[in-house]
Amino acid sequence: MKLDDLLGEYYELEQQLADPAVHADQSRARTLSKRYSQLTPVISAYRELMQVESDLETAKELAAEDSAFAEEARQLDKSREELTERLHYLLIPRDPADEKNLIMEVKAGEGGEESALFAGDLVRMYLRYAERQGWKTEVIDSTPSELGGYKDITIAFKNKGTPEPGQGVWPQLKFEGGVHRVQRVPVTESQGRIHTSAAGVLVVPEAEEVEVEINDNDLRIDVFRSSGPGGQSVNTTDSAVRITHLPSGIVVSCQNEKSQLQNKEQALRILRSRLLAEAQASVDAEAAAERKSQVRTVDRSERVRTYNFPENRISDHRVGYKAYNLDQVLDGDLGGVLQALIDADTKERLEQASS
Repeated sequence: MKLDDLLGEYYELEQQLADPAVHADQSRARTLSKRYSQLTPVISAYRELMQVESDLETAKELAAEDSAFAEEARQLDKSREELTERLHYLLIPRDPADEKNLIMEVKAGEGGEESALFAGDLVRMYLRYAERQGWKTEVIDSTPSELGGYKDITIAFKNKGTPEPGQGVWPQLKFEGGVHRVQRVPVTESQGRIHTSAAGVLVVPEAEEVEVEINDNDLRIDVFRSSGPGGQSVNTTDSAVRITHLPSGIVVSCQNEKSQLQNKEQALRILRSRLLAEAQASVDAEAAAERKSQVRTVDRSERVRTYNFPENRISDHRVGYKAYNLDQVLDGDLGGVLQALIDADTKERLEQASS
């Protein structure tokens, strides 16, 4: 969409939101406010660019008579380049899920208890990063292991308010899906030998109830007794719930809540998000013939990253990223590796937009 069109839409939204009658319909008001928030950074950058270009023209005219204005013209020219680049970035076609919250599943893979411990390390890494970003997190379901890791865990990451473009939960974490491999001496290893194990991560945008319609006749719901580490029973009633979506074959289990109804609601929440992600994957697959992304949201089948403890090294295999600050990354300093993935995707989107 051209900037003139966006400006027209922005001014129209301002007028509509200033009308008290609009706010009588809360749903419509929320929709308009959300779109207004999306456009605000673009319009602000555009207005700032227009002002800088005007000031630059004036400074150049004055510099012809007084050399003291030459430095000001150089600074304004630099600002103009930076603002132009930012505006281009803001105008890149966005992922429709950019403002959504995110549901992440981390599951231990081959490697037994060591894999479960590594899954726990990944969970702590993501939770600490979320804390640094000011995001809210919620553990939806989990199955702990005997030594303090996780056999599997499902967590919701929630935005704080309406995020600026590229700053939300989904755009920051959407490339984390895949196989995460660890190389280290396990605590269970008595001979000091380095082992390799892995954990799988699945990320999907959280779906609203209105986005995915689920037919009750398409569900098979089983109840069972929830269990703790090592299979020990932690509940004397059949409160855990397993839902099978028959058309897709997707199976979701939840046991964290104390009541069967609560576990069912949480399981449906995960199911809706998986179905939405599956529908989006079909759309992406159709577009793949025209555009094959270097980095993308993946399932748990593709190896995406290696965490090498002896060398304190982290490597992302999709974009060739490598750094020797693994200890800091696991403590929540994920910015570098995430930015490498975001930059690769942004570069590709820019090239696509300009082609």
